[in-house]
Amino acid sequence: MVRLDDPLERFLDLLVEAERAGIEDPNAMVVSSVSADGQPSSRVVLLKSADPRGFVFYTNLESRKGIEIQANPRVALNFHWRQLRRQVVILGVASPVDDAEADEYFASRPRGSQLGAWASRQSRPLENRAHLVAEVARLEAHYLGRPIPRPPHWSGFRVTPHWIEFWTAGAFRLHDRIAYRREGDRWLGVRLNP
Repeated sequence: MVRLDDPLERFLDLLVEAERAGIEDPNAMVVSSVSADGQPSSRVVLLKSADPRGFVFYTNLESRKGIEIQANPRVALNFHWRQLRRQVVILGVASPVDDAEADEYFASRPRGSQLGAWASRQSRPLENRAHLVAEVARLEAHYLGRPIPRPPHWSGFRVTPHWIEFWTAGAFRLHDRIAYRREGDRWLGVRLNP
């Protein structure tokens, strides 16, 4: 094993490169979690921040992913920027963000998204779309002229990584892969076969 550059800085550089390339939702990532019976599931969410403490996203805590992550906080994140021929895989442990951080982010969201967080019983059966639209209208009237507070069932997770792998497509499938593993307070990197 050899010590390489800081993988977080490398990730942030790639994220900026994806933004500059005009990729739609460059912060889109696949989050994979596992149910109590061992069934993996994946979905696309948006990364909201990344710093030395980890990678943050927000969700309904009563959704399938919210329930699964609270029961088993080991998750995988995957960023794939096809146009750049790049991918980043992150393995780590998710923990809840604190209430102040969740409140601050919720307050920054568009009002329609705030209403949607209250109206949607995410991952549960929906009788019909008209019911959801009516619930949004009811909540809009209820909060007319007032700030919308963060629902108690809506918050964020910070994924503290222990593995970050960078993949770059290569000719004839001879891809370039560098993986970083956290050991204490430092990262050790190794080049992997494609």
